[in-house]
Amino acid sequence: VQLQASGGGLVQAGGSLRLSCAASGRTFSSYVTGWFRQAPGKGREFVGAMPWSGGYTDYADSVNGRFTISTDNAKNMVYLQMNSLKPEDTAIYYCALNSYSDSDWRNPISFDYWGQGTLVTVSS
Repeated sequence: VQLQASGGGLVQAGGSLRLSCAASGRTFSSYVTGWFRQAPGKGREFVGAMPWSGGYTDYADSVNGRFTISTDNAKNMVYLQMNSLKPEDTAIYYCALNSYSDSDWRNPISFDYWGQGTLVTVSS
């Protein structure tokens, strides 16, 4: 399994970015997909997660209502739409896959596969 994240960049506060994650290597319909982020000097933080095939979506309180996760089954893509960005959203963002849907989605240990990360910088 390979994950390739892209779409990061520099944006002003209040702006938007869409991160993409290309997944390859198998069929992911039974997987959970998630996004995490890591700011300088901090640990890896849960952003959001959802079953690849859709349904319930879980978001961290800090991004709920501003960020949206989605998948495109036909293209094997995962997206993170980020709106109303704040300077505190500055971090490296990672996409991840979890092959056991009953595990704790908010814990990075539950995820088996990780992308390389893409840097998002929000200026004030």
